[in-house]
Amino acid sequence: MSQQTYYEAVGRRKTATARVRLYPAGENAEIIVNGKPMTAFFTRPQDQNALLDPLRAVDSEGRFNVSVLVKGGGVTGQAGAVQQGLARALSVFDENLRSPLKKRGYLERDARAKERKKPGLKRARKAPQYTKR
Repeated sequence: MSQQTYYEAVGRRKTATARVRLYPAGENAEIIVNGKPMTAFFTRPQDQNALLDPLRAVDSEGRFNVSVLVKGGGVTGQAGAVQQGLARALSVFDENLRSPLKKRGYLERDARAKERKKPGLKRARKAPQYTKR
């Protein structure tokens, strides 16, 4: 029997999908997203904070090396997907962490997505201007 070396979970947001792996950290814990450091991949502070929020919620910042493979969507959707994947991976690591993560809404899938464009309209709901004569 082999000891599992990492905990894996998938997170989704809009059209982005993130596969997150948690490894027990040694001395220096780092977060790698698509082969780059987190600060190089997610340059905006709100995206970096969204990614670190699940770790901060359960006082696990610096306890894990995190490896993320994220595809699809835009930057904010990818950050949300990583956030959900990280929260799910933490709940796989320890079932007791599930309650505080769920309470803050990190385990819930945000199903909002862009609405499709309808025929005869300019966008999903914007109609051409009505002219009476």
